[in-house]
Amino acid sequence: MHPDEAPIRRKAYELFLELRRKGTVAKRLNDAGYRTRDGKPWRDMQVTRVLIETSAKGIYFFNRVKKHGDWKSAEKPESEWGKVSCEPIVSEMLWNQVNQIIEEQLKSWKRPGPLPVQTFGTLAQCACGTKMYVRSGSPKYMCRSCYNKIPIVDLEGIVHEELKAFFASPAKLASHAEEAKRNLSEKEQALAAHEREIAKVREEMSRTHRLYLDGHVTPQGFGDFYKPAEERLNQLNASLPKLQAEVDSLRVGDVSSEEVLAEATALYDRWPTMATDEKRRIAESLIEKIVVGDGEIDITFSYLPTSEELCTSQQRWRGPG
Repeated sequence: MHPDEAPIRRKAYELFLELRRKGTVAKRLNDAGYRTRDGKPWRDMQVTRVLIETSAKGIYFFNRVKKHGDWKSAEKPESEWGKVSCEPIVSEMLWNQVNQIIEEQLKSWKRPGPLPVQTFGTLAQCACGTKMYVRSGSPKYMCRSCYNKIPIVDLEGIVHEELKAFFASPAKLASHAEEAKRNLSEKEQALAAHEREIAKVREEMSRTHRLYLDGHVTPQGFGDFYKPAEERLNQLNASLPKLQAEVDSLRVGDVSSEEVLAEATALYDRWPTMATDEKRRIAESLIEKIVVGDGEIDITFSYLPTSEELCTSQQRWRGPG
């Protein structure tokens, strides 16, 4: 695994989970100054290849393609593949989430719809297995298959209480702190790789300039090489402060369990006044799914440290009748 590629690959997963559009992910990566392994701009096809690659979750397959004889580029039967473990770039849960979205998009053959407006638009699903949506102007999440419904305010209230309970035990606080340290380490790796990329582009520009001064490159050739590198350097420099700010913020946020509990209480108090997009980001970072059944809600958190907590948190609610 290349240390300078890992942060960019991880960023592709995070962007796709947020945007669900491979072309938009490619544009975001290009605008940040990142390029593919061979130095070319990202396109949706390259993004797809990165997202479906299993080595990102710690499993590398080899000996998959025929190299001799008829159909030499065809894939071999899976029983003939080799497999080796490697250092994962993203969690298996994130890899599965992203690839499930890709699979659903391929099945439907439709352009991804607009990003959800409601707080739990990507998380809410019916007990029958169908996603739940809020129609324009409607006050309820609704299942299009069985017409199961739950008012938006009811679901908001239940999750609001569960978020407070999620942080109310030492085991959960320890898990939260461990996750925060892992996130800080990943961001520091991304910042270091970004700074190395800036230094690399500067060195390439310097070599091109020296060749021009020595008469080895014509003015036109100098422009053809130098201008794209200069554009990329500007993109990398423009996105550097954001990465630095993210690392600084996480370093400041590396606090004790008691402080995390205080933050959780503050989050509980601020929740009613938060903007919807802020609530959605918090919910998506903590919750894997919300299943709405007949008079009950199952909330599955993304990481729970004990066997008891691995069971979904279940709340009952009084339906609309």
